[in-house]
Amino acid sequence: MFDDDPRWGSDPRERDDDARDRDPVDPREIFVNQLDLPRGHERELVRDRDREYTLRGSESRTLSLVGVFRVIPARDLQDHKGQPCDPRKGDLRHLREQGLVRTIPLAGHRQGVVVLTERGKDLLESDRRQHTGSRDREGRGGGKDDDWRQRFYAELKKPREVEHDSQIYRACERAAERLEEERGVRVDRIVLDYELKSEYQRFLQEHNRGRADSDGRPDRDPSEIREWAFDHDLKYSDGHVQFPDARIEYQEPDGRWDHLDVEVVTVHYRGARGAAARGSGGSIFRGSSARTGSAPFDPDHAEGLLR
Repeated sequence: MFDDDPRWGSDPRERDDDARDRDPVDPREIFVNQLDLPRGHERELVRDRDREYTLRGSESRTLSLVGVFRVIPARDLQDHKGQPCDPRKGDLRHLREQGLVRTIPLAGHRQGVVVLTERGKDLLESDRRQHTGSRDREGRGGGKDDDWRQRFYAELKKPREVEHDSQIYRACERAAERLEEERGVRVDRIVLDYELKSEYQRFLQEHNRGRADSDGRPDRDPSEIREWAFDHDLKYSDGHVQFPDARIEYQEPDGRWDHLDVEVVTVHYRGARGAAARGSGGSIFRGSSARTGSAPFDPDHAEGLLR
């Protein structure tokens, strides 16, 4: 498939070596690179409407990561010294005192988890870089989506599932590292299940929109739902669409766009939901449960199944 691309040799082994020789991109830097926020070691003044903040590069990175993944354990974030963040001091304390993040206690996590406030989300939205060029995401695997920018989130969406959701970042980080190291791809965006499910609901309710006589019930038949799932590269089974925890969208060295779906299955993620996760395809990571007192999720020892 790379035969017409001058960047690749004719020998597959040469192509693999070329991909490995490319400078690796730190997955933690992907999203802050899309923002006009400070990148240096010293704090700089940032203005957002009528508010002023001071940020340094590590704090900009923390804001971008927490905004993308909604909730991240403090220990999984790094401060300006390259050490795990501590909510009581340093970067996280500074961000919290400025009203940009909240830290939430979680059983089994000494430092708790971190979420953006609405003010923190507003800052990220205001400081997006202007994307250049265009990208065709129409067709199988991406659907048609005119707004393909990275989405940011604030506050907890599902407090009961915070233990599970807090492990999605580590799973995606490890999966992104593998993709970049082994295949030389460029990770571009993370799509959480909220976004996919929201798009699905818009599809289900499309015929009801603007109708005063609508009873609010979707009128899509199974064949239409199956086709929607196929167009978005999602599994359809027994009349239901199965959604991954996250989707990593990336660009291959030859310019093609593709994605990898990621699922985290914890001890308490069982029953129908656990079965759906295992049946969704993509990359499955077996996480830990804070309530059991087990060790923190270690992606290096996780079970990864790349599609």
